[in-house]
Amino acid sequence: MEEGASWVPSQIDWNQPSVARIYDYALGGAHNFEADRRAQDAALEVFPHLNDAAKANRAFLHRALRFCLDQGIRQFLDLGSGIPTVGNVHEVVQEIDPASRVVYVDHDPVAVTHARSMLTASPRVVILGEDIRAPHTILEHPDTLRLIDFQQPTALLLVGMLHYVNDAGSPRRLLRDYQARMAPGSYLVASHLTSDLPEMRAAAPFFDDSRNPMTLRSRTEIENLLADFDLIDPGVVHTVEWRPETPPGDHPERAACYAAVARQR
Repeated sequence: MEEGASWVPSQIDWNQPSVARIYDYALGGAHNFEADRRAQDAALEVFPHLNDAAKANRAFLHRALRFCLDQGIRQFLDLGSGIPTVGNVHEVVQEIDPASRVVYVDHDPVAVTHARSMLTASPRVVILGEDIRAPHTILEHPDTLRLIDFQQPTALLLVGMLHYVNDAGSPRRLLRDYQARMAPGSYLVASHLTSDLPEMRAAAPFFDDSRNPMTLRSRTEIENLLADFDLIDPGVVHTVEWRPETPPGDHPERAACYAAVARQR
């Protein structure tokens, strides 16, 4: 059934889990394969709150988007955007201001194919099939330049993505490459899975066979990654603690992910 679906590109490796499709499964989506479900289900055996953590990450994104809109941001570069689901970035921001513009970037073929099929009638939204570790290609892409004016403030979204850039990939330098094109008053929205939680450390190896294995980092390490930006209050906190609309509960650490919004200097 999956193989015949219109959203499945022919080049897909069915046996290799994908970050985008695992996240889709965790959020209750339908664009995932057996290998993705198997990896997530195995991780859930050691960390039963993992799906809740994914939903908390999504809720943080929505709150952060509304914050950026409140600051006057109307253009968004979403790196590692994943498979479009209900409440995706363009739906949230264009509900508030239909003139908002969004460039999605992902290199998962399912994410790109599905997004392109959804976005055919959206002139202010585009998906690039590129790797986020190629900033020059993304920043100079004609579709990026068509929708984003880098002379104006932009929101750079790296939600649940920096832990897929290992230390050899120099994540802080990668951030600087993007930051160099951002106008003053731009914002970075980021979240990152943490090594501070034993259950997350136990779950991480189940994703080692995916296209992008994880590099978990501590809160201090994440703060260091963001040191070239000015953190917005409350700083680097668990996703459920970043300006929550309801009390975060007794165990915010179960969100397994730190989050922050920071301003370009």
